[in-house]
Amino acid sequence: MNVQPLDFELSIADLESRVAELAERRPSEDPLLVAAREDLEKERKALYGNLTPWQRVQIARHPTRPYFLDYVAACVTDFVELHGDRLFGDDKAMPAGIGRIGGHRCVIIGQQKGRDVKENVLRNFGSPHPEGYRKALRLMRMAEKFKLPVVCIIDTPGAYPGVGAEERHIAEAIAVNLREMMVLKTAIVAVVIGEGGSGGALGIGVADRVLMLENSYYSVISPEGCAAILWKHRKHAPEAAAALKLTADDLQEFGLIDGVIPEPMGGAHRDTAAMASILTDTISSTLEHLAKIPMKKLLEDRYSKFRRMGVFSE
Repeated sequence: MNVQPLDFELSIADLESRVAELAERRPSEDPLLVAAREDLEKERKALYGNLTPWQRVQIARHPTRPYFLDYVAACVTDFVELHGDRLFGDDKAMPAGIGRIGGHRCVIIGQQKGRDVKENVLRNFGSPHPEGYRKALRLMRMAEKFKLPVVCIIDTPGAYPGVGAEERHIAEAIAVNLREMMVLKTAIVAVVIGEGGSGGALGIGVADRVLMLENSYYSVISPEGCAAILWKHRKHAPEAAAALKLTADDLQEFGLIDGVIPEPMGGAHRDTAAMASILTDTISSTLEHLAKIPMKKLLEDRYSKFRRMGVFSE
């Protein structure tokens, strides 16, 4: 499989190329080829088993990493997209609709980036406007009315900070979502599949179960933004990424998320079909578990979980 390697993956890419060349000239049981494959596997485990936070950020942003609509195509059946917030317009950075995941009929909301310049302009580089969050809330209220669970797929560098978004009250739109999701009378599952940037991610991130893919990140600010503030230069982004504790393992340790979803070795883009299968099974089993919890307890647990965040003792 031809995958564009990141800078820290160049040694692995070189080994993969050598193994591919040997495989073309030698039978699969050839000792030299077998040894080369074993060496490659060892190198992969050594690299991907000890990734730094900054390397995980780079994988989360890989240009061929599956996006929300890729997972919709692979994981969701009978998907019907719904449009508009009934107030201003339709936000292409926040597609949403109704479909089935593993047999569970649910409302599915996500954030979508683009693959090329034209699609990035259409999707606003995955940064939603206020109407995106209001559309999401409209569909959540519909889910509550028809007793459907809500699945939110998070992948954004942050909400759009432009003048138009400010004029249409982006901060208020996000704040209302936080308030309303806290008391929404239906099960909510949120999954960070790539970037989880600040309030843009949190605007659809208040959930009974918040999960993260192994190589995603969830942070109040990007490493580059943090580096620009603290070190006055984005070259310090690797140090900022480590200081921010933004990886899935860090956040699970702090009790800020509820689980980490494993990815194929090297990242979700290395085997999108396997990743889609893992994600489908995880969301389906989570929805099954939440369906058994009485609504009153579900709401109490959701509220208590978020109230505990940030509380500490010395």
